[in-house]
Amino acid sequence: MFAKQELDEILSSYKDFKIATICSHSALQIFNGAREQGVKTIGICTERSRELYESFPYAKPDEFIMVDDYTGIPVDELVEKESILIPHGSLVEYVGDKIDDLAIPIFGNRGSLVYEKSRNKMFEWMHRSGLRTPRVLKPDEIDGPSIVKFPGAKGGKGYIVVHTPEEYYSLVGEDAKTMVQEFIVGVRAYVHYFHSFSTPAGYKTSYGKVEMLGIDRRMESNADEIARQLSVGAKIPISFTVMGNQPLVLRESLLPQYMDMGRGVCNSSKELFGGIHGPFCIETIVTEELEVYAFEISARIVAGTNLLESPYSRYSHGPNYTTGMRIAQELKNAAKAGKLGDIVY
Repeated sequence: MFAKQELDEILSSYKDFKIATICSHSALQIFNGAREQGVKTIGICTERSRELYESFPYAKPDEFIMVDDYTGIPVDELVEKESILIPHGSLVEYVGDKIDDLAIPIFGNRGSLVYEKSRNKMFEWMHRSGLRTPRVLKPDEIDGPSIVKFPGAKGGKGYIVVHTPEEYYSLVGEDAKTMVQEFIVGVRAYVHYFHSFSTPAGYKTSYGKVEMLGIDRRMESNADEIARQLSVGAKIPISFTVMGNQPLVLRESLLPQYMDMGRGVCNSSKELFGGIHGPFCIETIVTEELEVYAFEISARIVAGTNLLESPYSRYSHGPNYTTGMRIAQELKNAAKAGKLGDIVY
C-alpha cells in the first residue's frame, strides 16, 4: 500500500485542493455538493460519458480529464492539479487492487477499501463491530436458500440463489471465488453514515462522531417483482442487479440500534486499520421479528445517497443537505484547520 508519509508530502505541496472523481456511480451528487460548498471539481471521464455530465449545469465538473476507460487513473495529472480523489463504487470496481498503490491523496482511509474488497476481511470487520450477520457457508454446508456473491462492487449483478451443494456446483463450478451467505428474509435497509472529527451531530466514537445521513432500499431488476412473476406462472431466474434506489424511513424505535451499529463499525475500524473517515454504508435486513442482520459494509459513498435530501440529513444539518455537500464541507473544514492529512489517505 502506498505510504502515508509520501501522500502527506504530496498534500503539503498543495496551495489549494480540488475534488476529483470518476464520472460514474454518484459523481453528479459529488460535483453538485462541491459546487454548493464552493469547491472546484475535476471529472475523470470517457468520451462516451462526457455529454451526460455536460448536460447537468449544476452537477457538471469544472473541468474534465479524458481517459479511454476507468481502469487507469491519470495520477500525475491529478496531483499536478492539486486533486483529492473521492472514492465510490466505480473506483472500487474498475481500479480494484490498484487502489492500494495510487500515488494520489484519497478522501478517507484507503485501508477501509481493502476491507471492503475482501469479503473475509469485511466479515471480520463486521464481527469485531458487534453486528449480527447471516451465516457464511462453504458450498458443502448449504442447507437451504443461500445467496452466492461474486467479488467486486457490481451492484448485485450475477448474484444467484441456490438451495443445495449440488445446485451450487452445477451453476457456479468448483473453483469460483464466491461468498455464500444464508438467505435472510426481511426488508433491506441500506443506512448511510458519515464519520467526522468535527461535527455537532451524531454519536460519539472513540475518535470522533458518526452521523446518519439517510437510508434507502435498492430496486433490483426482477427480485422485487417475484410475486407478480409467480401470479402469472412465470419461471424467470431471480436477478439482483440494482436498477435504482428508493428512500426509506425506519420506525424510530430502530434508530438507536442503527446508530450503535454505526458507532461499532467506526470503533472497530480504528482498531483494525486506523479508522474510517467520511461516508460509509451498512447494508442490512430487518426481519419480521425486528432483528437486524448486516450483510455488507460499503466503505465509501453509495449510490443510494443520490436520493439527495433525507429527513436524517435535515435533522443533522438542516434542509437541502446532501452527502456530496458533507464531503466537500469536511474537506474544507480540514483544510482550513490544517488537518487534511487526518482525513486523506
